[in-house]
Amino acid sequence: MTETKSNAVAKKPEAGLPANIFEEDASLTQAGLTQDDLATPRLKILMNGSDELDANDALKPGQIYNTVTGEAFDGKEGIVVIPCGYERQYVEWEERETGSGAPVNIFKADSDILTKTTRNSKNKDMLENGNYIETNANYFVILYNKETGIGTPALITMKSTQLKKSRRWNSTMLNLRIQGSKGSFNPPWFSHTYKLTVVKEKNNQGSWFGWNIELEGPVTNQLAYNDAKEFAQSVKAGTVQAKPEMDQATTSNTDGATPF
Repeated sequence: MTETKSNAVAKKPEAGLPANIFEEDASLTQAGLTQDDLATPRLKILMNGSDELDANDALKPGQIYNTVTGEAFDGKEGIVVIPCGYERQYVEWEERETGSGAPVNIFKADSDILTKTTRNSKNKDMLENGNYIETNANYFVILYNKETGIGTPALITMKSTQLKKSRRWNSTMLNLRIQGSKGSFNPPWFSHTYKLTVVKEKNNQGSWFGWNIELEGPVTNQLAYNDAKEFAQSVKAGTVQAKPEMDQATTSNTDGATPF
């Protein structure tokens, strides 16, 4: 058996281009993009019956899922977020059996649409036309990685049983006080980080997974703070908006309707 030797000469890896070149040209390919051209990463709790579980056997109920990157986080370990804005919406849906998968109407927070509804035995706010109104508490957040100091924008929507968590979270942020040069004041929401984990919950209608929200402390990374501030400014300016998931009406419409 003869031994062969390779005459191939190993190539040196090419050195990467300096970052300043990319930085100078960063704006050349972003012109013309609006929010309608982008997918907003949504952080959601996976439930039994979630479409994502059918598409990926590695996913499990109770995980926190990023709908854009496909990344899943352990619900017990949770995630760290920096809240940057809040928007309440009232979304009109058709019933699941007849739903097209798209919202019929989206009403802003100052709408009186709930005065035109009647609460049924399943705690749904029903309209006379047979559709129902779902209250969405939307949080624009930075998903923060403490180890790298990198944060990415995302959206968390709380509804149904999670609206109580939403109200408590809002109260925590509004009641937060720190000492400044002129006395204590309420800092911007994006000044602090929060730990979000997943817990099991139940009532007489069923069992499901829900959010647990805990205040961690002030943001200590300057870059993360800058990113959060920029995202908050975009939300306030209306350039970033919350949109309901288009397939929501054809899957599970309430937290309590989905068992473990």
